[in-house]
Amino acid sequence: MIESNTQTNTTRAGTADSNLMRLAIASAEQVRGATSPNPWVGAALLTADGRLFTGATEPPGGRHAEIVALDEARAAGAETAGSTLAVTLEPCSHHGRSGPCTEAVIAAGVARVVVGVTDPDPLVAGQGLARLAEAGIDLSTELETDVAAQVVEQLTPYLHHRRTGRPWVVLKLAATLDGGTAAPDHTSQWITGAEARLDAHRLRAVSDAICVGAGTVRDDDPSLTVRLPAGDPVAGREPQRIVLGPAPAGSAVQPCRSESGPLPDILDRLGGDGIVQLMVEGGAATAADFHRQGLVDHYVIYLAPALFGGDDHRPLMTGPGAATIDDLWRGEIVGVTNLGADLRIDLRPGSGNGRPAKG
Repeated sequence: MIESNTQTNTTRAGTADSNLMRLAIASAEQVRGATSPNPWVGAALLTADGRLFTGATEPPGGRHAEIVALDEARAAGAETAGSTLAVTLEPCSHHGRSGPCTEAVIAAGVARVVVGVTDPDPLVAGQGLARLAEAGIDLSTELETDVAAQVVEQLTPYLHHRRTGRPWVVLKLAATLDGGTAAPDHTSQWITGAEARLDAHRLRAVSDAICVGAGTVRDDDPSLTVRLPAGDPVAGREPQRIVLGPAPAGSAVQPCRSESGPLPDILDRLGGDGIVQLMVEGGAATAADFHRQGLVDHYVIYLAPALFGGDDHRPLMTGPGAATIDDLWRGEIVGVTNLGADLRIDLRPGSGNGRPAKG
């Protein structure tokens, strides 16, 4: 009977922690694209008398999520002593642009901290959890399976960046159902509908940089800006623009950063400069280069219910493909979304598609 009660109490605690973490996840989502190179972290504080407060990391130089939540509680006259704090990422314990979050949490008298995922950054890497435990704070990293997965998924680009030193590379493609991206005369606007294009602009907004080849700049002269309606949560965010090769002085993509050399070296440089997520938009040769070198972490493919109906259209990628069926690249579809008449397919490399070693 005692074991049964213990099991029930543990389950209840896990459910309560997971519910609090869901609030933290929702808060973090509001600041995607605004915090890099810092992670987009969310926090939720439950005071001893049942009052709830949330916070999210501010732009670089601003407060971290834990501090925002604590400040919100204090501003409302709430007592923070004895409270429970859920935070999507392990609190930092070092001095950066702001003080250690661990010390602020300890000073506030927080009794329990629930952490979604430990921080692989060498400056943290378990040291935050150790400091909180040393101060006698009750710690938990146990969450319901779906909630734990949501935290990791939300922070995956950041975790990848800290572990590899390179940006999380998202390759965005748009095509007809028979794989065409442009007609033989090179016309391509608009293959997908308004909803899919709006979604692609949101993807730009939560990325730190957009990358295209110099050929795309010469042929299409894209501006690569974010165009979203006023009031959209990520409206007003503009990523850096990266061109592989020289961009003409008068091109719409200016001001931009021109890069050259092997792609792995470019990714090392971009990652070192704090670019956490890189969105690759094309063209077909650039997409193929990233793909064939195993440098794409996530594919976003928009498919329109349209057919070119022949073999003379421009394909998603150019150059040699798989020579035999045994060489066929296979990934894992991790999401399918209806966007008006179009489909968004989210794809990641499968276990059989290993990447070359860094460098």
